[in-house]
Amino acid sequence: MIKLLIADDHAVVREGLKRILAETPDLVVAGEAGDGQEALDRVRAEAWDMVLLDISLPGMSGLDALKQLKRERPRLPVLVLSIYPEDQYAVRVLKAGASGYLTKDSAPDQLIAAIRKISLGRKFVSPYLAEKLAVDLATDTERPLHERLSDREYQVLCLIASGKTVKEIAAGLSLSVKTVSTYRIRILKKMNVKSNAELIHYALQRGLAE
Repeated sequence: MIKLLIADDHAVVREGLKRILAETPDLVVAGEAGDGQEALDRVRAEAWDMVLLDISLPGMSGLDALKQLKRERPRLPVLVLSIYPEDQYAVRVLKAGASGYLTKDSAPDQLIAAIRKISLGRKFVSPYLAEKLAVDLATDTERPLHERLSDREYQVLCLIASGKTVKEIAAGLSLSVKTVSTYRIRILKKMNVKSNAELIHYALQRGLAE
């Protein structure tokens, strides 16, 4: 029996996952969390075999929650589920300690296969991501500019590219407007661009925007 905690801020998504997993007797959804802090609280309160974690959570982001989870429970497997394509976040979450990454449009049988594989202590990546990682390792080409960014800077970049204002980003990430503005300045410098328009153009070219 694999005891699962689902952390996603959308009740309809949690319900959908529960229905999919209910058809598999050895997978039991024993708890839910609507944000990153609640997920941490649930993990601290009881034992789990695995956490299914959304990358986009209100307040504490899924990426920040993942890092904290791995600091406190390094052996607890975490499968990240996201609306974002693998090019955006997969490598970052794997580096942060996730055991796998799946987009939310993946087939139910792929989700179940991922959970079972991870429960055996292995990593799960899609064939596409495995090929991408292999190509990256085999080539000596310079890394893309956005890979120079910290996780938080990258998160802000993606939100700017999706059309969010600094004020909206600050509210969504529970940060001050001044802090987000500082991140924006750092991003512009690291990316060697001068405006949001250039950032958005770069992000759209590389599929980093929603």
